[in-house]
This record gives sequence, structure tokens and C-alpha cells, in this order.
Amino acid sequence: MLNFVEKIAVFWFKLRIGGKMFTGIIEALGIVSELKKDLGNLHITVISSIAAELKIDQSVAHNGVCLTIVEAGEKHHTVTAIEETLNKTNLGELKVGDLINLERCMQLNARLDGHIVQGHVDQTGVCTNLNILDGSWEYTFEYNSSLGNVTVEKGSICVNGISLTVVNSKANCFSVAIIPYTFEHTNLKQVTIGKTVNLEFDIIGKYVARLMTL
Repeated sequence: MLNFVEKIAVFWFKLRIGGKMFTGIIEALGIVSELKKDLGNLHITVISSIAAELKIDQSVAHNGVCLTIVEAGEKHHTVTAIEETLNKTNLGELKVGDLINLERCMQLNARLDGHIVQGHVDQTGVCTNLNILDGSWEYTFEYNSSLGNVTVEKGSICVNGISLTVVNSKANCFSVAIIPYTFEHTNLKQVTIGKTVNLEFDIIGKYVARLMTL
């Protein structure tokens, strides 16, 4: 029988060797240039400054959702979101001209400047309040806590693929404070009250909570 520390060690080992990982540090802002329905799927074409560096079959997080490049050009790339993804994220609400946060998967020798992000959205949340402060912005997001996800004060949260620090954590909502650089270089500047965002809760917290029940 593994003790709690041993379970954590096994988790870290699995995390290091398997799956794609991201950091929540946005590389580029893309612009949605085309949306094409195909049965239950949605083909999303995005223009961005990193398009020329992308390759087919490469994994890129779009608003925090890990998707595979299916077409790559000099100035654009295309990914496909299946019905399951559209139902559980805000990608189905995209419109041509929308900004979308982009991040390529983490390299093993790179610095982890944000926090560990899998690109697997846990659920969506809704912006319920926005305070414009003196030199910063404070967003409050509400989510359905019945799904078992929680935040902790000063812990990490991924909002639309952006690694942020939680403030004012409550049972079904939390706030984040945004500095000018993040506001300018992500699509948070398009998030207003009532807007849906993608949420990925802190993976360490999720695994610790799960292990405590075993």
C-alpha cells in the first residue's frame, strides 16, 4: 500500500513522462479568420505571428484547449474541434474576428514560468464582475462547483489558457488581478460581464484532492 508521499511521487513521474504539457504563458494572439462546420466538428482557421513555425500534427493550446494542427501555412493554421470539445469549452462560441490565445506545448528543457497546464479544460465559467482599477483589472468568474472543482487563495488557475493567481476564492467563484501586459497580450481584453471562459483548475490540487479520498 502506497503512503501519501509515495502516491504524490508516482503522480509526478507519470506527469513528467506522459502527455503534452503547457505553462499558461501565452505565446501569441491569433485572429479567427474562418469557421467551417463539418457534421459535429468545427474547423477553426487562425492567423497568427507564429503560423510559419507550426507544423501539421503539432499540439497547440487554443484558449487553453489542446488541439492538433491539421493544416499549416505561412500566415495561418487550422485545427479541428470535435463535438465533445465544443460542448465543454467556449470554442463553439467563436466568431470570425475573435482573438484567441495560443501556446505551443512545453519543451522538456524549458523554464516553467507559469504553472503545469494539460490543455484539458475542466469546465467553463462566466465573468460576473469586472473592476477597472488604477493600472490593473480585476475579473470575477463564477463556475458550477457541483462538478467538484475548487480554487484556493493564491493558488493557480488557467483562464482561456492563461496562467493566473487566484484571489478572493469562494465555493463557486474566484477573482484574478490582471496586469497591463497580460491584458494587452491576451484576449482578456475582449472578456466582458456575461462572457464564457475556459477553466482548467490546478492539476496538483486536483490530484491531491483525489488522493485524499483513496
